[in-house]
Amino acid sequence: MQTARAISATTALGLSALHAENTDKALLDAIARGERRAMTQLYNRHNVRVYRFILRLARSETVAEELVSEVFLDVWRQAGRFEQRSQVSTWILAIARNKAISAMRRRQDEELDEDALAMVEDPCDDPEEALEKTERSALLRKCLQQLSAAHREIIDLVYYHEKTVEEAAEITGIPAATVKTRMYYARQQLAALVEKAEAGHLVS
Repeated sequence: MQTARAISATTALGLSALHAENTDKALLDAIARGERRAMTQLYNRHNVRVYRFILRLARSETVAEELVSEVFLDVWRQAGRFEQRSQVSTWILAIARNKAISAMRRRQDEELDEDALAMVEDPCDDPEEALEKTERSALLRKCLQQLSAAHREIIDLVYYHEKTVEEAAEITGIPAATVKTRMYYARQQLAALVEKAEAGHLVS
């Protein structure tokens, strides 16, 4: 009985995700035809996720807010060129990532690069907020800050945005094998950091 329920729940989740993706594609087709209402609907579905994703990279609420508008302006302009080789959400996050990286490179006065960003406090609400009700959440957040930018990005995409290895590879522009390698080492490092932190030896 429990197995049947689990299968049923998994099937329902799969159908829900499929419906969402089909809806996204339908909206993008409508946007390509110039339908503004479809653009509004797609924006409402994805703007929060895109904002949080950019914020984790750019570490600036102002920059994130500005780039969200730019991302969806590009979606409006490029909707007709979407080749449907990936999910719409993956395509949108790839646009967001490119804009976030370009914005970081322009911030020469602050001398921030992708490695330095890994050590900056993350001010946004993200999927970890579900863990914040537990004592372990603060510890986990500190440990995540110790990972390199490259490893944090993969953890963010695969675990928080629920992207597949192939989708993460498309968004980051690196081979799927590299994504797997980074994910493996990121998980190892995170586990070691959590163990050390629980033992009271976390370096502040």
